[in-house]
Amino acid sequence: MHDTWNPWHGCRRVSEGCDNCFMMFQDASRGVDGELIRRVGDDGFRYPLAVDRTGAYKVRAGEMLRVCMTSDFFLRQADPWREEAWDIIRARPDVKFFLLTKRPHRVARCLPSDWGDGWDNVMLSVSIENQRRTDQRLPVLLDLPFTHKGAMAAPLIGPIELGRYLADGQIEQLIVGGENYGGARPLDVDWVRSLRAQCEQADVSMTFIETGSTLIKDGRTYRMGTKRNQSVQAHRSGLSYTAQDRRPWHLRAPLGWEVPAAELHVPHFDGDCLNCGSRPICNGLYRGRCA
Repeated sequence: MHDTWNPWHGCRRVSEGCDNCFMMFQDASRGVDGELIRRVGDDGFRYPLAVDRTGAYKVRAGEMLRVCMTSDFFLRQADPWREEAWDIIRARPDVKFFLLTKRPHRVARCLPSDWGDGWDNVMLSVSIENQRRTDQRLPVLLDLPFTHKGAMAAPLIGPIELGRYLADGQIEQLIVGGENYGGARPLDVDWVRSLRAQCEQADVSMTFIETGSTLIKDGRTYRMGTKRNQSVQAHRSGLSYTAQDRRPWHLRAPLGWEVPAAELHVPHFDGDCLNCGSRPICNGLYRGRCA
């Protein structure tokens, strides 16, 4: 996908949220061992630096790249390749990089020497599938030097109280979603309602991206069908929330000056996009198709 950069592939399960991992499920369906961790080829590894026939970057200034969606950026087995990945992120200060991890305890030792208080174009988000992992991972996140911080409760497999972690304003985004694949566990709408209330109280943006394949609402269980329908129903729930005071991204050209707003990518959406749960965090269409 245009908005995804996977410099390596494969992972190891570390917690409950990994039980029905989509990558493991899809690899197994192709007869591939999802625990085989490997660097991708040079074209894939250097994707953020790829140019089109005119010499312009294919990934445009202001777009967001989701990094290591089939692995974990801070995986121990990826230590030999991470410095090269940091070099690429450093070379594109005009692009937003979204790093999602279940291993925040490894982050500090993996940062580049010139990291300082954090690069303006990088967000670190941690997975918080239940209360146990919330209490384990969010305190670590809050102590790390990142300009942009978020959390991802997807798959959400239990109720979460996270108000105390939102209180100081460091966390600016929460993404919430249900589970698919394998023996997908149900998502209770009451858990999402609670998170919405907590985020609204703290003025933290929350995006409810999909219901998952099994949804519990007011005591009744529903089978939600396709991921498209799950996304539409998440949108129609009205449970997403946009913060009133959103933290700006200060994106810079490779030569150092701040990119003017007029030169940054503006997402374009068509009619189908308007009912998509992921629209608030999406780059929009790419060549007329979902990115």
